[in-house]
Amino acid sequence: MAKASNSNLHTAKNKKNDEFYTQLTDIENELKHYKQHFTGKTVLCNCDDPRESNFVKYFFDHFYTLRLKRLIATCYKNSSVDLFSTHTAKQSVWLDYTGEGRTDDVNPDRRKMKPKTFKGDGDFRSLECIELLKQADIVCTNPPFSLFREYVAQLVDYDKRFLIIGHQNAITYKEIFKLIKENKIWLGYGFTGGAAHFINLHYEDYATASNHKEGMIRVSGVHWFTNLETSKRHEKLELYKKYNPAEYPKYDNYDAIEVSKTTNIPMDYDGVMGVPITFLDKYNPEQFEIIGLDRYVVGNRTPNKRMQLDGRELYARILIRYQR
Repeated sequence: MAKASNSNLHTAKNKKNDEFYTQLTDIENELKHYKQHFTGKTVLCNCDDPRESNFVKYFFDHFYTLRLKRLIATCYKNSSVDLFSTHTAKQSVWLDYTGEGRTDDVNPDRRKMKPKTFKGDGDFRSLECIELLKQADIVCTNPPFSLFREYVAQLVDYDKRFLIIGHQNAITYKEIFKLIKENKIWLGYGFTGGAAHFINLHYEDYATASNHKEGMIRVSGVHWFTNLETSKRHEKLELYKKYNPAEYPKYDNYDAIEVSKTTNIPMDYDGVMGVPITFLDKYNPEQFEIIGLDRYVVGNRTPNKRMQLDGRELYARILIRYQR
C-alpha cells in the first residue's frame, strides 16, 4: 500500500480500517467502458456517503447521459467521520434519486439534498440495505477489503450485476476463484500501472513511486471486478514464444509446466501450464480454459500447497490450457 509491499493492506484487513475513498478520475476511466449497460437501470452504491462519495457524484452528474432510472446510495454510520469538514456520517443515511430538480441548465447540488436516515447502522448486510439491494440492477462501489468475500457472496446470492474494486489477492480466495473459473466474475479494464491512489484515514503514505500523490495512499495490485460484459475479455492474447523443455520446467507436485510471465506462455504447448494470477488481466475464455488454482486443483500431490520447483514453493499459480 504505502510501500512497495502490501503490509498496510494486511493491517487494514486485520483492523477493519479499510475505508479507501476512490478518486473520481479512476471511476471515470473505468466507467466509460460500460455506458451501454446502464440505460433504464437502477444503480446502487451501498458503501458510499451520498454527500461525499465520488461514486455517487459520478452517477449523479451522469444521471441523464447514462439514462439511469434511479440512483440509490447507502452509508454505514461510521464512514467519513473526521474526513470531511462538511459532513460526518455519525448516522447511517441513504439517498434515493430519480432525477428530480434537474433541468437542461441546472444540475442540483447533491450536498444540499437531505438524505434519509436508517433505523440501523447502514451496514450492507443489514435488512434495510438488503431491501434496497433487491431493488437495484447494478451495484458499483469500493467495498471494504476485509469483507470482500462476504460482499461478493451477497451480490451473487441476489443475482446482481456489479462493478466493484478489490485487491488482486482476492483472486486467490477459494470462493472468489470458483466464480472466476465458472466465468461468473472477471477483471475490468483496471488502474494505470496496476496501482491506485485512495484517501484513507488510518495510514501515513511512504510511497516513493513517481506518480505518488501527496495526502493519498498508493495501493498496488488493485483491480475492478465485474460481471458486466466487456470487449476486453474477448481480445486474443498474442503470443510468440515456442515451447522448449529447458525453459519451461515441470512442477514437483503437479503435471504442468511453469510459465513465470503471461507474455512467455508458449503458443504451441497443449498441456497444462501454471501462470501468475496477473494472467487474469489478459484472460480470454475463448482462448484459454482455467483448470484450477494451485492449492485446490485436482491432481496436486501436496494438497493445500502451492506449486513447487526443486522443493521451492512458488507464489500463487493458476493452471490453464489452450481451448483448441
